[in-house]
Amino acid sequence: MDVKQFISNYKVVPVVVFNSVDEVRPKLRAMCDGKLPIAEITYRTACAADAIKIAVNEFPDMLVGAGTVINEAQCREALRLGAKFIVSPGFSEEAAKICADENIPYFGGCVTPTEIMKALSYGCDVIKFFPASNYGGLEAIKALSAAFPSASFLPTGGISDKNLKEYLACDKIFAVGGSWMMKGTPEEVAAKCSEAVRIAKG
Repeated sequence: MDVKQFISNYKVVPVVVFNSVDEVRPKLRAMCDGKLPIAEITYRTACAADAIKIAVNEFPDMLVGAGTVINEAQCREALRLGAKFIVSPGFSEEAAKICADENIPYFGGCVTPTEIMKALSYGCDVIKFFPASNYGGLEAIKALSAAFPSASFLPTGGISDKNLKEYLACDKIFAVGGSWMMKGTPEEVAAKCSEAVRIAKG
């Protein structure tokens, strides 16, 4: 599987927070029902590792990654469990090195030119821009793109079905990340995922 191409095909990366293992299967099934089989499972809760393990083992058609990865231990654990991409809120040199060695895409968070230069020096050409709405959103990304034409962006934070189309209209946007489609019942999650896919493909 070409991970970047898979994500690029959908243009939306759901950021998934599980508060208990009981939530994992129903939510992942709902995402698949909504035809959005990508999950950035975050390390914000104690059950993250268990959730990644279940996702990888029981949902083979889903692209499973790990998010909110902030140190080497989390990165190594996520990769050992089968995560196919790693996302951090900031830029972790440790994670960047590990992912480069393992040939795994790493999307590290950057908001300044200095951070973007560091990411590019590690071979990271897709930059997570987080939290997007707090750091100038699409206008900031357009300004940064002028200085870094080789970079594309994965903005996350403050994005929803209301502004998804506007973000994706910019050719410097690789994909967007967000959790807006993950709220509600499994049926609501499926419907929101389906709507996100519709907007992205439109």
